[in-house]
Amino acid sequence: MISRIRKIAPSSLWTCPYSHTWKLPCTGTTPDAWELLCVVHGFGKRTAGDTVQDFAAGDIVLIPPNMIHRWDFSPDSADESGHIHYLMVAFKHTFVERCVATFPEVRNRLANITFPDNALCFSGRSALVLQKRLESMRPLNELERLSAMLLLLCELFTASDHTLAGRPMRIERNVQRMQTVCTFVMRNFRRTITLEEAAAVAGMNRSAFCSWFRKYRQMTFMQYLTQYRLETACELLLNSDKQVSEICFAVGFNDLPHFVRIFARAYGMPPARYRKRARSSASDEPQKAGS
Repeated sequence: MISRIRKIAPSSLWTCPYSHTWKLPCTGTTPDAWELLCVVHGFGKRTAGDTVQDFAAGDIVLIPPNMIHRWDFSPDSADESGHIHYLMVAFKHTFVERCVATFPEVRNRLANITFPDNALCFSGRSALVLQKRLESMRPLNELERLSAMLLLLCELFTASDHTLAGRPMRIERNVQRMQTVCTFVMRNFRRTITLEEAAAVAGMNRSAFCSWFRKYRQMTFMQYLTQYRLETACELLLNSDKQVSEICFAVGFNDLPHFVRIFARAYGMPPARYRKRARSSASDEPQKAGS
């Protein structure tokens, strides 16, 4: 078996569907992200949580956030040029929550839906609909992809033609506790979060929580919270036209000069310059490609 690790940038809310042609497959976990993968060409063994199954071309599987998983393609399954092919989209659960909160049409379709804890393998009409949706999104521009993504969410989480592809593995208590705390941060970072609140989420008193968190993350809880807010700020700087002051308050900082100072300390430059440099680099890429 051959394998390859693929990661999503921590600040990405979702990655658009794409067709991947590679001599090695994607494997690994995507923190706080759903992963929908459709095998176009290739076969092998898939590990999802506590389950190992064979897979083949045409399989389309949804992996829930934080589930350990691997796609091991057999070398014998490659095409004549030695490649395997698959379609994949990955998106954070916060993206789903924002879509539900923002668009009544999505909220109505997903009302009373219980998001699955298990990995699911789709079949029948659902598999055909999802594969067709992924294929249709590849040539679209960003706005068209966003519109198609809303349709995909509704089709994905209301599909009934599926079988079990894996259950979450029983994990060590400290890992589970850390996941609970991190999920709490992801859902509440826009407001003030106290150490007492975080400690309560972990089921500990403040002193024990501070010692435990530093031991397992090699940083304090407040440092972790600040880091998450800064990563989200970077995402907004690169992917929105919001003013720096808007972004400051949107990610949970209450003082603009403090936000600018903390940002500059972490990234070596203030937010406005960070945005300008990143966009300048992005605009130079087409010129380099054409030269």
